[in-house]
Amino acid sequence: MIDTSDDLPDATRREVLGLLEEMVTTLPPYHKLDIRVLDVAGLRSRSLFAKCNPGNGTGLSEWTNNIEAARLRWIESFRKPALEAINRSVTPARAAASPIMGAIQDIALSEFSGSAGQNIKKTLYVISDMIESTKDYSQYPRSGDLSYQRFRQSPAYRKYRTELNDATIFVRLVSRQVNGKAVVDDSQLMGFWREWISDNRGLIGSLKRLQGA
Repeated sequence: MIDTSDDLPDATRREVLGLLEEMVTTLPPYHKLDIRVLDVAGLRSRSLFAKCNPGNGTGLSEWTNNIEAARLRWIESFRKPALEAINRSVTPARAAASPIMGAIQDIALSEFSGSAGQNIKKTLYVISDMIESTKDYSQYPRSGDLSYQRFRQSPAYRKYRTELNDATIFVRLVSRQVNGKAVVDDSQLMGFWREWISDNRGLIGSLKRLQGA
């Protein structure tokens, strides 16, 4: 899920493109890839591309399969449209809100719930500045408090309560600065999201800062 509520710095954009392209080329056969962006107006996410990897022919027997035909099918039906969706996902944008929790909740409802979704391995990468901002709760400096306790006391706590069903969450943090100073304290922000992920029954993969600001 790529946060498109604000522009990506050039260095960050290049790193994100490389990360996403690697995901496309290394995804195991028959695993599903879903590339999503924030739907700011709807406080949810919007899918740009969703498909199971048909496999690129690697590992097939050359005696019983046309490996080259399988590779070409993979390029045309999976790799090419996935990379086109990735390019669309990082186009410049600017929005007045950043409903990260709503987007993750939307993904959880559509992909992680139900008996099938609960019992399979699930991995979610979130590429974002992770600064939640809606009318119910905001982490921008005017609040001055990134504590989980303040969030618990807001309407957003129950509204965005999410069942992650043991999905592993990886955060790739986009650093935001104004006049050379960080908009929020990244360490405190990551501490908040670690608690949010655990509180909503998710598993923490890793939380890393991307290059550029």
